[in-house]
Amino acid sequence: MASQVSSKRQQDLQVQYSNYKNTLQQIAQKIGDVEQEAEEHKLVLETLDPLPEDRKCFRMINGVLVERTVKDVIPALKTNADGLKKVLDDLVKSYKLKQDELETWKKKNNVQVVQS
Repeated sequence: MASQVSSKRQQDLQVQYSNYKNTLQQIAQKIGDVEQEAEEHKLVLETLDPLPEDRKCFRMINGVLVERTVKDVIPALKTNADGLKKVLDDLVKSYKLKQDELETWKKKNNVQVVQS
């Protein structure tokens, strides 16, 4: 009977550990996606910055390509880039909190991870 309880407990711990790892992996994926988008914004801003303000450019908005000027597009891109930076900062904080939570959980439950 005692071995069944410990076996059940072991399964529960394994499920909880897997949940932590999956959550961390999902957050890391989101961080990668946001970093890539932020880098794209940076490249576009670097490309547009030296151009004349009245130069025609195009911007994709909800799947529709619209004609604008450099002067119109740069502020919107900067706002988006700032928003992406904030999202990225929040995701990194979330990742660190979840990682700390995992470490606390491992200590509390005396869990040691064995790499195979």
